Amino acid sequence: MRPRNMNQDWIATARTLSEALPYMQRYSGAVVVVKFGGNAMGDADAMASFARDIVLMRQVGVNPVVVHGGGPMINEMLAKLNIESRFVRGKRVTDQATVEVVEMVLTGLVNKRIVQAIMDEGGRAVGLSGKDDDLIVCEADDPELGFVGRPIEMNVQVLRDLFNAGIIPVVAPVATGMDPLETFNVNGDTAAGAIAGALKADRLLLLTDVQGVKNTEGQVVTQLTPDEVRQMTADGVIAGGMIPKTETALKAIEEGVRGVVIIDGRVENACLLELFTEHGSGSLIRNADLPKLNE
Repeated sequence: MRPRNMNQDWIATARTLSEALPYMQRYSGAVVVVKFGGNAMGDADAMASFARDIVLMRQVGVNPVVVHGGGPMINEMLAKLNIESRFVRGKRVTDQATVEVVEMVLTGLVNKRIVQAIMDEGGRAVGLSGKDDDLIVCEADDPELGFVGRPIEMNVQVLRDLFNAGIIPVVAPVATGMDPLETFNVNGDTAAGAIAGALKADRLLLLTDVQGVKNTEGQVVTQLTPDEVRQMTADGVIAGGMIPKTETALKAIEEGVRGVVIIDGRVENACLLELFTEHGSGSLIRNADLPKLNE
């Protein structure tokens, strides 16, 4: 027999699920690309929480794609191998020895950890890199930086095939070049933006270690148009490490992504808060005249 006084936490959970229903319906069948990185990648509990969110998204009909980074793991392996890093204008020069380490760490270590975490939570996931099926084809972004790539060609049919099979793609940002023997290291945000653009994704979620885009008072701006982002950048309000993220967002929107959200990945269930609650999470960048999904 059930207790007469139900636990208030259970009631709150049921109410939350009920309120989430219209948002789950709204995103059913939608493509959502998630860039995963930052401190959460090195924390087992945070990794499990993220994986659980991704599995739930797939369970309610969303087609998620996870694109990950792995800078700290790359740095650790380079140090172990006594490979010295050199930087030009704040960016790592990626020579042949470095790009081999990047590929080994991203595709072999980090990628498989994320795949396993998703599978541990009951999901189906397959790990791949931008080299698989020529998913991402690059050219050198800057000759001084060596094998750092800029996507010039995208072939996303393999991702659609995985969607149709109910499988979650987990993509390492390593790409091939026009010469198939070349390997390029691609910035994780850049790779996620390029994939989202090629898929005409409904949302690109950029998980980071900050709360979002902030105004001059230090408050997070919850909604922005591309023109407002450009103006805030020109005024110096958007600066430093936020500039590459907003540039990725603007390019993705130009390529057909409905909206890009810069989210604090340190917040538990950040992706679910953004997709399935009224208030969302972080800073949403989208065209002002764009109708809501499924309208």
